[in-house]
Amino acid sequence: MAPEGNYPDDATRLQVRQVTHQAENINSYELIDADGGDLPSFEAGAHIDFYFRDGSVRQYSLCNDPADKDRYLIGVLRDINGRGGSEALHERVHPQREVFIGTPRNNFPLHEEAKRHILLAGGIGVTPMLAMAARLQSIGADFTLHYCSKSPRHAAFRRELAPMIAGGRAQLHYDGGDPTRGLDIEALLKDPEPGTHLYYCGPPGFMGAVSKFSDHWPDGTVHFEFFSAAASPKAKLTEQEFDSVSDGTVGIGFQVQIASTGALYSVPNDKSIVQVLLENGINIEVSCESGLCGTCLTRYTDGDVDHQDLILDDAKRKEFFTPCCSRSKSRVLVVDL
Repeated sequence: MAPEGNYPDDATRLQVRQVTHQAENINSYELIDADGGDLPSFEAGAHIDFYFRDGSVRQYSLCNDPADKDRYLIGVLRDINGRGGSEALHERVHPQREVFIGTPRNNFPLHEEAKRHILLAGGIGVTPMLAMAARLQSIGADFTLHYCSKSPRHAAFRRELAPMIAGGRAQLHYDGGDPTRGLDIEALLKDPEPGTHLYYCGPPGFMGAVSKFSDHWPDGTVHFEFFSAAASPKAKLTEQEFDSVSDGTVGIGFQVQIASTGALYSVPNDKSIVQVLLENGINIEVSCESGLCGTCLTRYTDGDVDHQDLILDDAKRKEFFTPCCSRSKSRVLVVDL
């Protein structure tokens, strides 16, 4: 019997086969089909939407080998200062419980054509890197995974990493809470070798450091994923600074035009484009509402977008935007709806 809750019609019901304590405040959750069937395939770097009974949604990276057909594995850090999703998982989700998830989606793909791959993980940011490392191993690619954490008890998935460490493919770096005593990111990234691609994921300070020291890398060779909007560079601005960045460029009273009908709708500063369209009978599917998941990705045909997402590269931003959080720098933004 399915548990009561507010779940989308297309959600997939799975069963929790195993919960494993991986590190301090980090559990992994193995999800399977209750009847033993195969699950939809996924690519390294993909994530799933995890649906809660109250209708809220969280995104978690899949960290098992993409070659696995019968299971998904996610790692979850219990964040007492978060929005409650991680605490609910740690407290209430146990083996044999049924859960509801969405189909895997990938905003953080591997570029398998690269000559070499450097994977940099900080804390719980190791989760997508595990799937990437598994895939790269399977195709015989050249890669190195650097995993930064405070101490051994804070480092998750050490058992899974052990073979890669023994084979020289992975390195653990412990800093005791002082980043200056850990991995020398600046030195590692100083001289990028031709054909090398960089991937990184982790907490705000880690993300900022890697971003800073990889700024000189060639275009298209640096890839990253944020776990929350709080980890993005914009989130480090004060409220006054943020207003100076976005308020003036957003433009009071900008309008969204629907390409198919020509209808115009005004978007005030206290509402998102998605909210305004919904009020006018146009529904765009959303999930994270902070530019992290790509659920609401929409094409635009004219206008200057103030991109607030954390997933699109410059090439995709020329055609697409995330109306859940992005705004318009021009007075009219024409969307392909």
